[in-house]
Amino acid sequence: MQNISFIQAQTGLPKQSIQNTLQLISEDCTIPFMARYRKERTGNLDEVQLEQIIKAKTTFEALEKRKESILKSLKEQEVLTEDLAESIQKVKELTVLEDLYLPFKKKRKTKADSAREQGLEPLAKIIMAQNTTDLNTVGKHYISASINSAEEALEGARHIIAEWIAERIDIRNYIRFQLERFSILKTKVVKAKKEEEKAQKFQDYFKWEERLAQLPSHRFLAIQRAENEGFIKVKIALDDERILEKIAQKIIKNSVDTAEEIQLAIKDSYKRLLLPSLSKEALQNAKEKADDAAISVFAKNLKQLLLGSPLGEKCVLAIDPGFRTGCKVVCLNEKGELKHNETIYPHAPKNDQKGAIKKISTLTEAYKIDAIALGNGTASRETEKLIRRIRFKNDMQVFVVSEVGASIYSASSVAREEFPNYDATVRGSVSIGRRLQDPLAELVKIDAKSIGVGQYQHDVDQSKLQSELDRVVESCVNSVGVNLNTASKHLLRYVSGIGEKLAENIIDYRTTNGAFKSRNEIKKVSRLGEKAFQQSAGFLRIKNAENPLDDSAVHPEQYSVVEKIVKDENKTVPELIGNKTALEKIDLQKYCTSKIGLPTLKDIITELEKPGLDIREEAKVFTFNQNIKTIDDLHEGQLLPGIVNNITNFGCFVDIGIKESGLIHVSNLADEFVSDVNTHVHLQQQIIVEVLSVDIPRKRIQLKLYKK
Repeated sequence: MQNISFIQAQTGLPKQSIQNTLQLISEDCTIPFMARYRKERTGNLDEVQLEQIIKAKTTFEALEKRKESILKSLKEQEVLTEDLAESIQKVKELTVLEDLYLPFKKKRKTKADSAREQGLEPLAKIIMAQNTTDLNTVGKHYISASINSAEEALEGARHIIAEWIAERIDIRNYIRFQLERFSILKTKVVKAKKEEEKAQKFQDYFKWEERLAQLPSHRFLAIQRAENEGFIKVKIALDDERILEKIAQKIIKNSVDTAEEIQLAIKDSYKRLLLPSLSKEALQNAKEKADDAAISVFAKNLKQLLLGSPLGEKCVLAIDPGFRTGCKVVCLNEKGELKHNETIYPHAPKNDQKGAIKKISTLTEAYKIDAIALGNGTASRETEKLIRRIRFKNDMQVFVVSEVGASIYSASSVAREEFPNYDATVRGSVSIGRRLQDPLAELVKIDAKSIGVGQYQHDVDQSKLQSELDRVVESCVNSVGVNLNTASKHLLRYVSGIGEKLAENIIDYRTTNGAFKSRNEIKKVSRLGEKAFQQSAGFLRIKNAENPLDDSAVHPEQYSVVEKIVKDENKTVPELIGNKTALEKIDLQKYCTSKIGLPTLKDIITELEKPGLDIREEAKVFTFNQNIKTIDDLHEGQLLPGIVNNITNFGCFVDIGIKESGLIHVSNLADEFVSDVNTHVHLQQQIIVEVLSVDIPRKRIQLKLYKK
């Protein structure tokens, strides 16, 4: 089987695009680079489609590797025939491959193996031939030192028949179909653990029944967690009688004496061999689907969070609020560098509000502060109220910033390396301020799984989750572009073609030699060769460079095309940049070559219109309802401003300015059916919600998306 035909069947993408993409992958090209700068080669495939090709390639390679292993095993057992080898080579699914191998697979000694050792396989064949009318007499011929009666002989033969039945691919596929379409997942509480406090959050699943095929990702993962923690037991149920009847119809040919023996073997095979293994397989498949759905939600949320609105290069005063321990205050310059830190105590027990107001006023003037970033944790609302009492000399924007993951960053080796002389409280405050300046640059320092924008992220396949999240971070970093002279090594390592070691080398070079003056200068960085330059250069930006194209997404390998256009237009590059009228008149067909076609040329023109344009929206000030301080202040029918802080398959959670987030169930997002929550809301979106219900004992708030 050829990998291209396999990938095409998996993805439905054009053959030529697949061939060229595989060639580019073999040349160590990254997904962002291929999607942006090799559109002619890939057929203008986007990052998602390129990722599909890579995943299909990986699946194909795993399948081929398994085939090699199985063929080797069959040869060693001396059971490999030409027909079997041909069947194995044609297989396109791992499940089918394992079914072919099942009769020859080395396993623990079975009841059927013991029966064969007792010489009962001929009797099993006689029964399956279904032309004997006196089985009891035939069975007596197999009485021996280890077999005391005809019934014992028949029982042993049934074990062999049961194994044959369990190895039949048509029967296995029939039961798989039944499990996939009609199986019911049932749960039952473990009585001994029912009253445990931790068990109460799973009480919905103490007794639950639902069609496995219709079980949503979040519910399956919740049930699995409850089972793993020992609070419930899970089983899969089918219409056993109907399935046994169907299997019998496939095997039993007549009603002679053998029919009863075969019927017993069918029941044994189904209950002891088929149902347990195929139920386990069905649950594994359901787990994979649930994982994929949960990982997809996490990836979408992470992308939205990373591409959150940046304030930009502005001086920020950041506050990590607190009561007893005070509010940690830091001042950052426009590059995010720490210039000052101290603690104020406006809340109980010290209640030094006057001192706090005076200190904040003094610091905003001394460090020319443009905006205030306030963490949304404990004492956030009280601190925000205090800040809004201050009469600043200049307009002061106040932003409430999510603290999720800030404590993890503050205690990390990354934070200790950045601020070895400061404690965790200072580092956490710095992270809050930097998140406002540039969420992407700051959040890449934190393990994505700790950012808290997913569902059941600790229950899914961790390797698959990490791989997908790394891909999302890489995609976001490269779609925005990176300032080569200000980026941290943590941001640089996600740039196409760079990686961790080269990121360190870039920082070392910058520290020793000062700011980069051109993209070409990065070739002087230790171990950064032509391939790394090719893959990375288009995503690196240099502000105020001699060549203005160095601060754009135009790749250096395309500079010659721009120079030709400039020459033909009788203008300079600076004169052409931003000149939409002149750019629209250019006949791009004149510049098409075997390597550069219209897709790339259109990208160049778009970039020349607004070079280095940040694809992210600008940060907007937001204010919660100041009258709502706790869940006790809520009542049905209220309209409140809120910020979407998490998205799941069943709805989204909204921060309304109190400790508890409210839930907008998917059914309350719109009047029509909603198949994808992300089509109606996005992370960090500022919305208006209506309070539907408040369950104070369980701390649950039901909301509805309000549309004017």
